[in-house]
Amino acid sequence: MTARTPVTTPAQAATGDYLYWVFPASGRLPLLALLALATAVFVTSLTETLPAGVLPAMSADLGVGEAAMGQAVTVYALGTALTAVPLAARTAAWRRKRLLLTSVAGFAAANTVTALSSSYALTMGARFLAGVAAGVAWALLAGYARRIAPPHLQGRAVAVAMTGIPLALSLGVPAGTFLGEAVGWRAAFTAMTVIAVGLLGWIALAVPDLPGGERGGRAPVARTLRVPGVLPVLAVTFTLVLAHTVLYTYVSAYLGHRGLAGSTGLVLLVFGVASLVGIWFTGRHIDRRLRALTLGGTLLVAVAAAVLAVPAGSTALVLTAALLWGLGWGGAPTLLQTAAADAGGAHADTAQTLLVSLWNAAMAAGGVAGGVLLDVLGAGALSWSVLVLLVPAVAIVAGARTHGFPTRG
Repeated sequence: MTARTPVTTPAQAATGDYLYWVFPASGRLPLLALLALATAVFVTSLTETLPAGVLPAMSADLGVGEAAMGQAVTVYALGTALTAVPLAARTAAWRRKRLLLTSVAGFAAANTVTALSSSYALTMGARFLAGVAAGVAWALLAGYARRIAPPHLQGRAVAVAMTGIPLALSLGVPAGTFLGEAVGWRAAFTAMTVIAVGLLGWIALAVPDLPGGERGGRAPVARTLRVPGVLPVLAVTFTLVLAHTVLYTYVSAYLGHRGLAGSTGLVLLVFGVASLVGIWFTGRHIDRRLRALTLGGTLLVAVAAAVLAVPAGSTALVLTAALLWGLGWGGAPTLLQTAAADAGGAHADTAQTLLVSLWNAAMAAGGVAGGVLLDVLGAGALSWSVLVLLVPAVAIVAGARTHGFPTRG
């Protein structure tokens, strides 16, 4: 048996002997714990996006239009955007495992209510609760992954944890869509509850506990916003997420407009698999090519929107666009979180929390904007709006050469 390594980090000192069992003495990644965190990211992401795959069925069952049902994503995002910063401050001193377990339990409760609800208002309330749980989770998970990893592998640890996002897109949403079509949309949300309950046990057994910080220890928001580079990263986050959400939330309606209503699951599968490739490529090159990856990814999403705007009903064309969209979008969460942490410097924690809030504010705005476009101009306007929104995102990334998205040697 390999000898123990000395306790040299606050995380190791806080967790004592137990951490040695999940933090190998050779300095390798604690994969069992990181995979639990990745599953938490998966639950968070899939709970957020699942309505996009079962939107028509939810709409018909609850007796509202698709634009109104699309607000299930908006309300979720509002729950996160409105509570991430205050909850992060209020729970700063909580031990990390306790906070993570509370968040996952919130997902289990919210998805159970959603699965059982026959009321649109109650469903929206449950979605808001799920968004609050997400606000806690997003402000916690990346830092948790970094703290349980060896210093020289912290970036890779975050990448492992963040694989839950493309897995939710590549496997979760298509699986939920197929399950919803075969058994009913309620079964998809019930499955989410089952996963969350199982995850509670996994976290309790495999994830080391860590102490929180000091109350009031976070840097003031205004001071963080004055740090060079933070505002450009936040601006790109808002415009890119807004553009993505406008189309992703109403992708079923868009495909129906193109005469491809039966292809929603396939399109989401192609998008999700491409996202996996995107995050894999990002993980290999982010340390030296953050600027190029961010610019390239944004341009790929723009090209995908342009392809979708072509007035043709070709399945092959739509699938090509989904492929480009996924390749461009897959690495976006990791790229933007890394850019925010790098730009924030000593205020990295506050910059990350601001990014979480703004990300979800953009999702909420995207759900509303997409619904208005769908009702007023029709589904065909969705792809054009994405293209217009991405112009400033590309311009900001291109212009932030010194701070925000600097070139790395």
